[in-house]
Amino acid sequence: MSTQPQPHYSFEDYLTVEREACDERHEYLAGQVFAMTGASYSHNLIVMNLAAELRQRLKTGPCAALANDMRLRIEAADACVYPDVVVLCDAPTFHDGRRDVLTRATWVAEVLSPSTEGYDRGGKFALYRRLPSLRQYVVVAQDRLAVDVFTRQADGRWILDAHTDPHADVPVESLGCTLRLGEIYDKVAGEPPADPPLPDPAA
Repeated sequence: MSTQPQPHYSFEDYLTVEREACDERHEYLAGQVFAMTGASYSHNLIVMNLAAELRQRLKTGPCAALANDMRLRIEAADACVYPDVVVLCDAPTFHDGRRDVLTRATWVAEVLSPSTEGYDRGGKFALYRRLPSLRQYVVVAQDRLAVDVFTRQADGRWILDAHTDPHADVPVESLGCTLRLGEIYDKVAGEPPADPPLPDPAA
């Protein structure tokens, strides 16, 4: 997200303009509109890997995963964002009849970049915490193997589980499944090599 906001808009003004935009995406926060910058090759690979893994694991259940272009309205924060990956496990609810702005989500992931990491871990996470339906928030580094999973507890606290082992399963309790960390980073430059072959006993 750009740090340069545009003039003050109401949410409905923002949404009208955003729906007509063809080449740019913007996020909305309390009257300010922020242009989103383009994503890197690694960022896009990770997003697609995440979405594909989630689709496979959620295929037979009630949950659905969407990537990149689904708007999410956070009413309590007067915000509207584009999560990298969003999962909803209940019937979708929308801002209006256009059905292009969700108002609920169960699980959200953001892929970090050098320019957005501080915001995604700080200000954006603060926005997501104000979404009552959200049970887990996941941040995925793109320059190293690191996945942080924040889980909302019954008392409202958020607990962090950090994962860096490429061969480990990342538990996704809110969705009732696991994700292999190495699959999230499949074909991403700089990923660790696969396990070496076992020695040949006959050699």
